[in-house]
Amino acid sequence: MAARISPAERHALGQARRKQLRRQEHAHWRAPSGRISPVTTIARSMRGRIASLVTLKYERMLASPFGFFRGAAPVMAADLATLPNTGIISQICGDAHVRNLGAYAAPDGRLIFDINDFDETCAAPFEWDLKRMATSIVLAGRENGQKASACRDAVHVLASNYRRLAAALARMPVLELARYQVHRLERVTPVSEALQKAERETPLGTLDRITNETKDKAGHRLFKKEPPLLSPLPPAQARAVLASFARYRNSLLPERRHFLDQYVPIDVAFKVVGTGSVGLRDYLVYLEGNGENDPLFLQVKEEPGSAYAPYLTLHGAASRAATHQGERVAEGQRAMQWQSDPFLGWTTIANREYLVRQLNDHKASVDLEELRGGGLAEYAALCGELLARGHARSGDVHLITGYLGAGSSQDRFDRALAAFAEAYADQTEADWRALVASRKGAAVAPAEKPAPAAK
Repeated sequence: MAARISPAERHALGQARRKQLRRQEHAHWRAPSGRISPVTTIARSMRGRIASLVTLKYERMLASPFGFFRGAAPVMAADLATLPNTGIISQICGDAHVRNLGAYAAPDGRLIFDINDFDETCAAPFEWDLKRMATSIVLAGRENGQKASACRDAVHVLASNYRRLAAALARMPVLELARYQVHRLERVTPVSEALQKAERETPLGTLDRITNETKDKAGHRLFKKEPPLLSPLPPAQARAVLASFARYRNSLLPERRHFLDQYVPIDVAFKVVGTGSVGLRDYLVYLEGNGENDPLFLQVKEEPGSAYAPYLTLHGAASRAATHQGERVAEGQRAMQWQSDPFLGWTTIANREYLVRQLNDHKASVDLEELRGGGLAEYAALCGELLARGHARSGDVHLITGYLGAGSSQDRFDRALAAFAEAYADQTEADWRALVASRKGAAVAPAEKPAPAAK
């Protein structure tokens, strides 16, 4: 094995990065003079999406500044790339915001709450995740009528909890770090409510919700017809999706391939999901295992490149460039999460790359309304800890801790992050207003028509 420098030396290297970018300089945000219009950036991100669904994505983004923020990762990626950065590279979620954490079932059946959306994941400066999460906290607080001071305090909590846990993880043996769990989940009110919702999100509940009593010749239930949000696929496209399972199966661990083999596909549908992903190709496959009371729903989700991809070579992170976008997402998820979906994998259909994962297996997220009052800071604390754990698992926590510092007297970064979040939330609101103005009376933005799954 190659010799590695000691943890103390890596900590010192992190401290040295303060000369490259002082911690208080993270406060700075001002739109550069040559900034591309956010309306243009968003329109470009629609290329390759299904034309008939582009209007729906715009509608979801127009609903509020936070709705805009959810669908505007390409705008923030471009903006972050214009800023000086630490050069401390970690696997990042890429779209870290308060709605992209959630509950789900671990392989052993227990409920977990963790970062749970990795469409934009990549290797990049670790602070990009913190800046996006901090901005989302301010926007969520504003949407709930919180005072500016409360939003600012919540970001301070996010940053200080991140720093403290990162420092604690840096002192742990490697395997203890890998096994580390956040144990206070049920004491965080918004998370406790999400876990209760997740408890009710069973495969049988999903079966009742998205299939109906109209059955095939063998007596199996079939997907409902609820266009444009849910539509059964024509036979030719369904066959193409199912044909991709041979490649998907090979992306799983051997013992998980065996479990997948126990299920038989019943029906295939197209589904609209999320905000950022609206317009991408997203298929659902309904399978049965040990009888009709053992349903499995797999989501086959198109993955274009990360919104950060055009900027990574500028920041020394290109060495981990993905060869398959579904694999990029799956591997980023496995790197950052404590435990991941046992059926997480990837495949290709008609030259497009897809992630495969379970749909709604005890999944639930936090609603913005649950972040009113003290819930915002309470939740921000947990967000900081989960990001710290994810970055420690996938990057060099000694570099991060050396740069940030750990004690309460080392809160320069906390204050700077809060100032940035306020400034960028203002920018997001201005960008949202620009989009609202541009869409008044606008026709559907140009986009590709849906390509069939196979010819």
